[in-house]
Amino acid sequence: MKQFILVIVGFLLFAACNNPKPEETTTTSTTTEGETKPQPAEFADQKYAQIGKSGLEHLAAGHVDAWLEAFADNAVYQWNTGDSLAGKKAIMDYWKDRRANVIDSLKFSNLIFLPVKVNQPQSTEATGVWLLCWYRVDAKYKTGKTMTQWMHMAQHFDANDKIDRSIHYMDRASVAAATAK
Repeated sequence: MKQFILVIVGFLLFAACNNPKPEETTTTSTTTEGETKPQPAEFADQKYAQIGKSGLEHLAAGHVDAWLEAFADNAVYQWNTGDSLAGKKAIMDYWKDRRANVIDSLKFSNLIFLPVKVNQPQSTEATGVWLLCWYRVDAKYKTGKTMTQWMHMAQHFDANDKIDRSIHYMDRASVAAATAK
């Protein structure tokens, strides 16, 4: 996980240092037939980063209902292990139980947000806006144990700017150890 984050951060730093001047930036390319087509991916509006930041603030404060306002009714919440929750109600029930009965406190820090618009999928990802998020989580559990780790989340937005897929990449072993009685 740390290597993945370091590779992504390295790429972002490299890309930031090699950005063309604004007048050179283009989001389209021309084909040999002279057609203009969009780039496979481009930066998306920063409003998606604010949605992500507000969501983490709500979740840290235990305001699950406020956090879920950004989700579509048919949202899917998935972990890197393949486990998932389907539907806003299932996500709400899970997180309300976690915040009330399992997690004593959450703190998110060192936040990095990258909103990206995928015009042409390069593998299985959906087209549209994705928010890539990296952050450090410090959690205290009802067991009295704590857990600290870096996490990554990828969130896809539907046409109404609601999150319809959230993929959470984390080390579940750290959480299991901290929640064991």
